[in-house]
Amino acid sequence: MAIQGPIPISFTQVFPHGCYVVGEVEQVKDFDASSKGRTVYAKDKNTGELVWQVAVMDADPTVKAGQKTVAVKILSPTQPVVPAALPGLPFVPVEFDGMTVTAYVGQNTGRLAWSIRATAMRAPRSAAAPARQSAPTSAKETAGKDVAA
Repeated sequence: MAIQGPIPISFTQVFPHGCYVVGEVEQVKDFDASSKGRTVYAKDKNTGELVWQVAVMDADPTVKAGQKTVAVKILSPTQPVVPAALPGLPFVPVEFDGMTVTAYVGQNTGRLAWSIRATAMRAPRSAAAPARQSAPTSAKETAGKDVAA
């Protein structure tokens, strides 16, 4: 098969109605390399960048309630910063650049799921239309959102 590794995808393909930050940006732990009393943090195996994650809520009204909140992984040497909150909104709208998807089979469910990675997190280009912006510019970097199909 010609497709190997992550597949580049635009933000608007993943979140056509936008998304909102609903959690803190946290560094991802490498549970296989960590031991009691010694925490090892995950690094991307292709780029060597540290892996961070943030919980976001998909603004798509057709998505089931149990699938609205997902963790998006971001590759970055430093902790990504959540954009400034907008007045009158309960959550912070956000967009991701450099997105890719990788399909996998969930260990617990046996169902197809998607890991979506990004290289950067930023405020939407237009506060009036947070999800209607152009696609990410780079596919070399990656971060992850896990969603069962």
